[in-house]
This record gives sequence, structure tokens and C-alpha cells, in this order.
Amino acid sequence: MALQEASTRPREECGICGIYGHPDSAKLAYFGLYALQHRGQESAGIATTDGCREYEHKSMGLVSEIFSEQNLQTLPGHMSVGHVRYSTTGASTIINAQPFTAHHRDEFYAVAHNGNLVNIRQLRDDLEKKGSIFQSTMDSEVVVHLLAAANHLSFKEAISETFKQIKGAYSILIMTHDKMAAIRDPHGFRPLCLGKKTNGVYVVASETCALDLIEATYIRDVEPGEVVIIDKNGLESFFPQEKRKSSFCIFEQVYFARPDSDIFGLNVYSCRKRMGEIMARECRIEADFVMPFPDSGNYAAIGYSQASGIPLEMGVIRNHYVGRTFIQPSQSMRDFSVRVKLNPVRSLLQGKRVIIIEDSIIRGTTGRSRVRSLRQAGAKEVHMLISCPPTRYPCYYGIDFPTQDQLIAAQHSIEEIRDFLNLNTLYYLSIEGLVEATGMSADSFCLACFNNIYPVEPDSSFHKLTLNTGCRK
Repeated sequence: MALQEASTRPREECGICGIYGHPDSAKLAYFGLYALQHRGQESAGIATTDGCREYEHKSMGLVSEIFSEQNLQTLPGHMSVGHVRYSTTGASTIINAQPFTAHHRDEFYAVAHNGNLVNIRQLRDDLEKKGSIFQSTMDSEVVVHLLAAANHLSFKEAISETFKQIKGAYSILIMTHDKMAAIRDPHGFRPLCLGKKTNGVYVVASETCALDLIEATYIRDVEPGEVVIIDKNGLESFFPQEKRKSSFCIFEQVYFARPDSDIFGLNVYSCRKRMGEIMARECRIEADFVMPFPDSGNYAAIGYSQASGIPLEMGVIRNHYVGRTFIQPSQSMRDFSVRVKLNPVRSLLQGKRVIIIEDSIIRGTTGRSRVRSLRQAGAKEVHMLISCPPTRYPCYYGIDFPTQDQLIAAQHSIEEIRDFLNLNTLYYLSIEGLVEATGMSADSFCLACFNNIYPVEPDSSFHKLTLNTGCRK
């Protein structure tokens, strides 16, 4: 079968940010979401409450496009939850933008979720049989219905009852009129951290880079399986489920998280640099220089260059002023969409042996065009080294490759991919090397997309749901 070009990069799941105890909480949430924009560029939203009334604003697009000084002023309140989204379950429409808000009796709920629930079909069916009416196709709405069903219990008890029924990956913020809860699944797939500003202002966010931007001090991570409730009395922490083996998503270190964040107790920049260092040990190639395609391979490229002694150069230049959309060129202007973002430095590449450092190949889509541009610029040899192993198995926990037919390494050998991309060499970092770069044990991570070992098996109806709900692929 001929190799086909499809979509480009792995999609960045979602990012969440919650603020408690600040009179201008919406603006703080806005800046927090700005820092987390890399985790989702499809839609964004903020919900707030002043303890009596609630307010929200959400739309499709980037944070900077959705929010302005004017509409942030329409979001008063000392509590807020914000969300940036890329859909992994649920169609790409405004009705699925988060936070998801709802009223039940006298209570108000706003939910922001990063992850994927893997028993969603069963939960929805059970709830619908009991009379629940769903407004959206996203899995996060199930949380609200389960909380409403437990409305006769205390908030703490309702959360315990709700999350005992849920399987999968979730870092979730739930806001009511007087409380905010931060919940992380027992395996800890997705990151979630807790910070504090002066005067009792608390911040919860997907990554520490959001705390940095709003000048909050990092306290600690929300632990796997932990529930942290924030209210006028401060923090309360409890664990409604028994402790399980951690299964941190290693793709956070490889690709998703910002390099200036600390994720799972690890600095992302340092981990990516070590991936390059270990790759230099595993695969030494004679070349004139090492280069990344900005910005994905930058930090592994630094590590490879320093460890190998081969100079680092920027063989392509990124245009930082390209928006999310632009007028599509005619068919005759082949590869325009690649070249408008990255342009080769011809005088640097002419007659040179080049090592490209990339963080991943998922669908094998733009790589061919990028290599072609280097060849056309005069590169004599083009070698590509990938700072993670071949991605051969689907992810059920919030990354947008839920089926194997989207993964080029699942369908073709490394040699076939090398030939398709027109490379002299294609090499992937070993699983052992990747884990070594983190300084932790392999048991700490979910490596299912590399080794087919899933910490939480999805229900048999999971794939049916993702198809029926128009899950983006």
C-alpha cells in the first residue's frame, strides 16, 4: 500500500486553569489559558461566579481571539475556571466548548476537563435510561449528570460517588457557587498542579508555566487519585479511591508540555535535552550539522549536538507571524502550506550532510514535504532522528490518535517510512532511552502507544462512541 499524507502533528488534548479568591479571577484565568494555549487551539472558555450569580464566555478559536478587555469585564467574581480545547471525544462545535455549565436544583456546576473517559458509552446509556438529557457529545458532561444524581449527598460525598464510577484519564476542575474542586485520576495520566498567590488566592492549572505567568507560587502537584476542595476555609484533600500504580503520559515530556513547565516532578526542557543526548549515544551519524524543525525538535537537537560534538544550526527559519488560517494556494503551488511556516536557509544547506532532530512522527504527513524542501535547497544527505520510539498503538487517554490506521509506524516498517520521506537515515529513540531521559522508572509511565500495554482498558463500546460523536481524527 502506498503511504499517504494525512494530518500533521499529534493534537494537544486540553488545558485547564482555575482561580479561587481573587476579585479579578477572570483576568487571571485568561492569562493562565494564554500560557496553556499550546494544549488546545480549537476553542476556549471561562466561567466565573461571585457566590450568587454565574457568568461565562466561550467561543471557537484562540484565547486572544475570544477574549478582550471588554468581555472580561462581563465576567465578575472571585472564582473562575477556564479551558482551552482540542476535541478528542465530541465534535468540534461550540456546544462542546468548555467549561461545561449546568444548574440542578439550587446548585450550579462548571466543569473543565483534560483527558478522556473510557467507559463513557456505558455511563451515558445508564444515565439516559434514568432520564438524563445530554446537551453535548463530550464526555465531560457525564460528570455533571453524575454529580446531579448524587445531589442529596454532601459535595465531598457526591464527588466521591461520581468518580468511583468513572474510568480513564482525567484532570478536572469543578466549580460551584462556593467551592472549587480539583480532581486527578488514580493513575495520574494528565498533569495538574496547585499554586498560591498572596492573600489566600489559589490557582490550579495543567502546567506550571500558567502559574509562572500570573506570578503564583508552585505548591505541589495534585496527586494521582486526589481530590482537593478549595473554599473559604482553605484546602481540604482526600482520596476517594484506593491508590494505584502511576501511569504518567510520557508524551507530555516528549511533545505536549511547554519546555518551561515542570511536569510529574520533571523539568520538560531538561528531559528533552537528555533525549537528544541519549540519542547521540544510540545513533552516531557523521554529518556537517544538526538542526531541528522549529520548534518541535529544538531541545533534543541541543542535547544531540552537545553530546555528539556536531554543530547545531537553524537550517530552516520559522515564520512566527503565520496565523491559524490563511488563503489556500492553488494546486500548482505545491507545499505552500509547509513553506509559509518554515523556509530553508539555502546557503547553509547547499552540499551539506544534515541531521534533523524531530520529537515524533505520528501520521507521517508534513515530513515528506519538509525533507523535499531541504533536498531542493541543496542538502547532500538528510538524516532524521526521532526523540521517541515508533508510535504504533492508539491512545485512549486524551491524545488524538485513537485508531491504529492513523499511525504510520503501525502500518509500515521503519525502512518503508524512511524511503517514503526520502531520507538517508531514519532512527527512533529506544523505549529504554526515552525512560532513561526522565530519570524515573518505566513503571511510572503510560507507554501504551509504544508497547501496547494499557493501564486502563477501554470499554468495548468506546470506539463506537468516538465514531458516533464525530471525534476529530
